[in-house]
Amino acid sequence: MVQGAYDAAFEPVAARLDALVGALGRGGAAVCVYHRGRPVVDVWTGAADATPLADGGNPWREDSLAVSYSTTKGVVATALHVCVDRGLLDYDDRVAEHWTGFGRNGKEDITVRQVLCHEAGLFDVASFLTGPDMVLDWEAMVAGIEAMAPAFEPGTANGYHAVTFGFLVGELVRRVSGVGLTEFIQREIAEPLGLDGCHVGLPRDQHHRLVQILTPSGLDGRTLLDDPGRMVQLAGQLGLTVHPDLIVAALPPTLLEARSTPEWVEAPMPSGNGCFTARSLARMYAALANGGELDGVRLLSEKTVTRATEVQNDRPDLVIAFPMMWRLGYHGVITTAGAPEQAFGHYGFGGSGAWGDPERELSMALTLNGLGSALAGDNRLLELGGAAMQAAESSQRA
Repeated sequence: MVQGAYDAAFEPVAARLDALVGALGRGGAAVCVYHRGRPVVDVWTGAADATPLADGGNPWREDSLAVSYSTTKGVVATALHVCVDRGLLDYDDRVAEHWTGFGRNGKEDITVRQVLCHEAGLFDVASFLTGPDMVLDWEAMVAGIEAMAPAFEPGTANGYHAVTFGFLVGELVRRVSGVGLTEFIQREIAEPLGLDGCHVGLPRDQHHRLVQILTPSGLDGRTLLDDPGRMVQLAGQLGLTVHPDLIVAALPPTLLEARSTPEWVEAPMPSGNGCFTARSLARMYAALANGGELDGVRLLSEKTVTRATEVQNDRPDLVIAFPMMWRLGYHGVITTAGAPEQAFGHYGFGGSGAWGDPERELSMALTLNGLGSALAGDNRLLELGGAAMQAAESSQRA
C-alpha cells in the first residue's frame, strides 16, 4: 500500500503507482505531483533493496533517495539557466568565450545553445573514454572533451550527448560562476526552493537515504545495446532508423551497469548519477512551470524560462532515433494521455523522470529502484504522467 498523502482528485495517480510497483514484484518507487503551485500527490511504496518487504526487506521511506540517471540532466540544465538569468553568459555565446581550452578541433564556434539542444556533435564519449570509472574524474573528462572533434557540423543535426552533456554544461557553470556544480546546485536551486533531496554529488552523510538499484534479471549494458528490441521495432514502424553504433559511441555499455560504491555517487557525474527524491524534482519543475517562481521564491525570470523551454529542433535524433523536441537541456513530454505541447523535462534510463507543464500548471516526478530496460520513456512513467494529466484536467473542469 502507498504511504504519504494525495488529494482525492489525484487518487488515480497513487493507485497507479501502487499497482505498477506491485506488478513489478521488486523494489519500490515514489511519485510527487504539483498542481497550481501546491503538492497534490506525495506518495511512496515498496522496498528500498532487493529483499521483498514480506521477507524483511527495508521499506522505501519518505526521504529515500534514488540514483536517477539522465533525469539528472534536467537539473544540471536548470543550473546553467540560473547563470544565464544572472547575466554570467548567454545562450548564443560561443562556448570558447568562457572555456578557452574548448575552442579547438572544429569546436571554435560551437554555441551554448548548440550544446544545450544536442547540436554540438560531441556525443562520441567512447572516442576518449578509457574505462567506466573515468566519468568520476572531472578533469579527465574535461580534457577528453577539449580534445574532441564534432561528429557533424554543429547546428546541422542533433545527436543525444548521453554522457558528455553533463560535463559540457557543468564545466560552463563552473567557469562562469566560479563554483563547482555540486555546490552550485545546492546553493542556488536546492536551498532556495527548500528541496529535501537534490544532489549531483552525494555527501557521505546522506548515503543512508540511498535505495539499492535493482536491474532486471539478465540485463546489463551490453545485452541492452546488442538487442534494442522495442526501440528498433517502433522506430521501423515510424519510418525512423536506429544506429546502434552511435548509441554505443554516445553511451558505452559499461556505463549502464549499476554501481554501488560510495565513489560512484559522491563524485558528480552530471549526466547520470544525480540522487533525488521525487518531491524535490517535482518541486523544481513546479517552479519552472509557474514562470520560474514558487512560494515566493524566484528561481528564474519568466523571460529565461520562456527562452529555455522553446523547442529548438524537431528532427529525429541521430542517437535516440526519435524526434526529441529538444529545448535547452530539456526534451518534450509523452504520456499515455497525450503529449502536452508546452511540457518539458527529462527522463532517465530505467524509468525515472520529471517534467513541468505551464499550460496545466502541472509538474510530476517519478523516482524508483526497480529499473526497466528502456533507455528512456519507461511505460510506468508514461502511465503515471497520463494519470496526473487526466486528474489535473478533471480538477480544472470541476
